[in-house]
Amino acid sequence: MLTIGKFFAGYGRYSHKARRFCLNAKVAWMTQEMWSAIIPAAVLLHALQRGQQLSPAQALLFAMFLMHYTWRSFAYPWMQRGGKPMPVYIWLMASAFCVFNGYLQAHGILQHGAEGRNEGIRLHHVLGLATWVAGWAINLHSDHILRNLRQPGESGYKIPRGGAFEWVSGGNYLGEIVEWAGFAAAAGSLPAAAFAIFTLCNIGPRAWHHHQWYKKRFDDYPCNRRALIPFVL
Repeated sequence: MLTIGKFFAGYGRYSHKARRFCLNAKVAWMTQEMWSAIIPAAVLLHALQRGQQLSPAQALLFAMFLMHYTWRSFAYPWMQRGGKPMPVYIWLMASAFCVFNGYLQAHGILQHGAEGRNEGIRLHHVLGLATWVAGWAINLHSDHILRNLRQPGESGYKIPRGGAFEWVSGGNYLGEIVEWAGFAAAAGSLPAAAFAIFTLCNIGPRAWHHHQWYKKRFDDYPCNRRALIPFVL
C-alpha cells in the first residue's frame, strides 16, 4: 500500500475505472501475500532438515509470523465480498516485498537471541505475544465488520461501526500496526523492528486517506473519530 503525500496506490476505492492491466482482486491478494508464508516455511523446513533445533523463543516467533500470513494469504481473500481489480504494477511491488520480507524475517528468527538456540521464553516474549494477539484480534474483528457492511447484492460504501471503528477510521490498519509492533518486541531484532516501522509508514497514511475520504463522503460521519490513533490522530 504505497502512499506518499497526495499520491497513493490506486487500488480499492482509489482505483481508476479505466486502468488496464489489472488482476482479479482475490487472486492478486493471495498470490502476492502467499510468499510471506511459503518462504519462511521453506527456510524453516530447510533449517530443520540440516539438523538445527529451534529454541522455544524461535518456535514462538515462527508460529506468530506463519499464523498471520497463512490466514492472510489463503483464507482472508476468499472471505471478502467483491473487490476491485488490482493493477499489475502494485501486485508486482507487493509480491517483491513479500518475497524479500518473508526471507528476511525467517533468517532473523533463526539468528534470534544472543544467548543462542537454547533461549527460553522471557518477559519480552510474553509481552510481545500479548501485544501481537491484541493487534491480531483487532485486525480480525475490523475485517469482519468491513466484510459485513454490505449485504449480498448491495453496492456502495457505508460507515463502519463497532469495535475499533468507534475510535478510528482505520481500525483494521491499527490492529495490524499493533500486531507487528508486538512481534518486533518479542523478536528484539532489527529485521522485525524494520518491518514494524515499515508497516506503520505504509498503512498509516492509508488510514489517514480513508479518514479524509469518509469525512468528505458522509455528512454524518462521527466527528469524534480519529484516523489511526484513538483520541489523538
